[in-house]
Amino acid sequence: MSFRFGALVLPFMALAAGCAPVASTPAPAAGTAPAALAPTGEAEFSEELSQRTFRYFWDTTDTERCLAPDRWPSNPFSSIAATGFALTAYGIGAERGYVTRAEAAARTRDCLRFYWNAPQGPEAAGAAGYKGFFYHFLNNEDGTRRGRTELSTVDTALLLGGVLFAQSYFDRDDAVEAEIRDLAEKIYGRVDWTFMQRENSRIPSANGGGPKAIAMGWYPESGDFGTHDWVGYNEGMLVYILALGSPTHGVGKAAWDEGWAADLEKDWGRYYGQEHLQFEPLFGHQYSHVWVDFRGIRDAFMRGKGIDYFENSRRATLSQRAYGADNPNQWIGYSADIWGWSASDGPGYSKDKYRVNGTLRSFNGYMARGVSAIRVIDDGTVVPTAAGGSVAFVPEVAIPALMAMRARYGARLYARYGFKDAFNPSFTFVDAGSRSGTVDPVQGWVANDYLGIDQGPILTMMENHRSGLVWKVMRKNPHIVRGLKRIGFTGGWLEAAGE
Repeated sequence: MSFRFGALVLPFMALAAGCAPVASTPAPAAGTAPAALAPTGEAEFSEELSQRTFRYFWDTTDTERCLAPDRWPSNPFSSIAATGFALTAYGIGAERGYVTRAEAAARTRDCLRFYWNAPQGPEAAGAAGYKGFFYHFLNNEDGTRRGRTELSTVDTALLLGGVLFAQSYFDRDDAVEAEIRDLAEKIYGRVDWTFMQRENSRIPSANGGGPKAIAMGWYPESGDFGTHDWVGYNEGMLVYILALGSPTHGVGKAAWDEGWAADLEKDWGRYYGQEHLQFEPLFGHQYSHVWVDFRGIRDAFMRGKGIDYFENSRRATLSQRAYGADNPNQWIGYSADIWGWSASDGPGYSKDKYRVNGTLRSFNGYMARGVSAIRVIDDGTVVPTAAGGSVAFVPEVAIPALMAMRARYGARLYARYGFKDAFNPSFTFVDAGSRSGTVDPVQGWVANDYLGIDQGPILTMMENHRSGLVWKVMRKNPHIVRGLKRIGFTGGWLEAAGE
């Protein structure tokens, strides 16, 4: 697996080593049609999807320890990143009336209490984190490090996105909401971003990061970082915004200049008529945008290109849709309404054993799928969060795509908590089976699980499209504003924002 895929590289390794097998489900009889769902209009669908996806986080996140599951229903361990999406979901649920504000505030307060008090230390076991960062995966039993997973900068950043959203959303003058704000400030302020800079490592960067660049992770066994830093276009933008915005252990602008933005030009290209910064899976174009409104604000690179990062993500999404409509690799089911590639589950590895449209194919399990001018990684698996997490960028094509998936694959794909993680219309090989999903000889493969980091962008970006809630709230957060300004972002709403 290439390290180009940013945050998902380390999860790939951890999942391969630590994920419990998912029990297989008997395939339906040949020719079984998916359970039909009633036709719906766009507004009704958007509300239904939002409510179902909110319920995923409300129902499945452990209330005693605030451990959002990495995946459900298999639930092998908790994901720090998924917990960040859960914290954001609580405010959305309160605003939408799915739960009361008091219920959401109490749940949020209890969650932040857990992460503030969870054990921190350099030990290889028994701690939830170190230096204010948290391990990528935590054990369901006690919230401590799962296996040998890394102390993760990006997954901590995604958790902090939810923490800071809670800090700015719960702004009322009562004891619970005041405690939320205080706990959020302490959790964020504890993170020592300078600790994760490459200059503190005995290992040189393997992907071009300078000494001030921020590493992807740290391992207590070696007491050192891995080999890769947050360099080049990817979801690591949020890491640097938070690292520069810190009022306690912040890094300087050299981190941005030597890290994420060191050589963005190499990622610039044209794909299916769209000129933009390239990154194959759409999560890289979505995660930072969940909490930061990039419309109208630009750093030095984007000022030179004459666009902003929001427009860049819009173009990336449109290029994926055009790839789906063109379907150059002749996968079954692709169209202008059935498209979207990101990190997701898949049918499972089967190298050149089965033919699709006359060609021997390989099928993979969990991996980062995606398409760009740099490369294409596509095994026929379509990922609903790719379109769902891009609703705020291109609602005119993303919402119809989600509605088409719901209509075509019915309750097999779209169930209690919205969309299952992925589906593959080309994988109709019932004899192959699949640990991660069910196989139908007509409809193909559908995942068993929902994934928290894929559910999160669907809910949050649908809300940003519908009301702008998360963006509006985060524009008030002084840490986000400070980080953007220290990097050198200017323009738009940021001009009137105070730190």
